[in-house]
Amino acid sequence: MTSDTTPAGRDRFVTLDGLRAHYVEWGEADRPPVVMLHGLRSYARTFEPLAGRLADRYRVLAPDARGRGESDWDPRGAYHTESYVGDLEEFADRLGLERFVLLGHSMGGTTACVYAARHPERVGAAVVEDIGPGSSLSGAGAERIRREVADTPRDFPSRELARAYWRGIRPNISEDALDSRLRHTLAPDEEGRWRWKFDLAGIAAARLDADPARQVDLWPYVEALRCPTLVVRGGESDFLPAATAAEMARRNPRIRTVEVPGAGHYVHDDAPDLFHDHLAGFLGSAEVAP
Repeated sequence: MTSDTTPAGRDRFVTLDGLRAHYVEWGEADRPPVVMLHGLRSYARTFEPLAGRLADRYRVLAPDARGRGESDWDPRGAYHTESYVGDLEEFADRLGLERFVLLGHSMGGTTACVYAARHPERVGAAVVEDIGPGSSLSGAGAERIRREVADTPRDFPSRELARAYWRGIRPNISEDALDSRLRHTLAPDEEGRWRWKFDLAGIAAARLDADPARQVDLWPYVEALRCPTLVVRGGESDFLPAATAAEMARRNPRIRTVEVPGAGHYVHDDAPDLFHDHLAGFLGSAEVAP
């Protein structure tokens, strides 16, 4: 493993499934670990403001999923749940994380549910941000994301147009979160055009041409969770229906749900203070505390 310390966290690298994987670490190594998993077209430092506020009490670890951020792109195009779960299994083993809190947004929430259900001895608590069974397969949010992935421009002639693109598809995003997204998802090429830092073609192929055999029914994993679990839903989310969140809690008494008013699917970006407060309260509760 290699590392480089920056004021905003420690950039580190580890090999997972033969790929060079980047992750960011905040806080001291002897503090309780919290692993944060980002969504489909996101990146580790999307959690930077949140992690910075937790770093005085926790060791926060946020990896860039394969094909995103500073991690290697996968030449096999293996962008599916089993690959992400396998990467997390290897990540936890390589870093010696015997027990930790696991948080996942959207795609990362699917990974979190599957991993936590399979490894109850490793996950002390879970936080699932705006995803549930069926969210990725059908409904308004799933269709929106499919359209966005299919229609994503390959590049932009200027940073200003890239900013307008993100603002157009993420109307609720805070200015700080928008600046972060521009900084970490795009980079200028030799001709001055702004290109994606994630594997647009590979991720699009996996999403739009998904192998039915690789699609995951989350209900068995939700029902199998044995750790305290907080499901956070954006009050204006089109991705996780309120009825689905309520059904998750009905099927598993270890799950409790909260709804953040005014936030869409990207709750930690749209309402960072409220998201932090809900998370900090959950982490500090008697059911989660060691």
